[in-house]
Amino acid sequence: MDVVKLLGDNVRRYRKLAGISQEELSLRTGVKRSYISDLERGFRNPTVRVLGKIAEGLKVQPSQLLILDGTSFK
Repeated sequence: MDVVKLLGDNVRRYRKLAGISQEELSLRTGVKRSYISDLERGFRNPTVRVLGKIAEGLKVQPSQLLILDGTSFK
């Protein structure tokens, strides 16, 4: 299992469920929009600190971003 890809898919899924853009998530977290884009595509391996910021911006627990839930949300 590629955990970086899983994380990116979950960030995208929760962001879309929240109805916010990458730009809005960037504003909420202080993380650059391009970094969020790279993260969602599985090109970035974030630090625990960044993972926490993203989770806070999405209003989910950090662990939720690392759980394989069996759904495919593209």
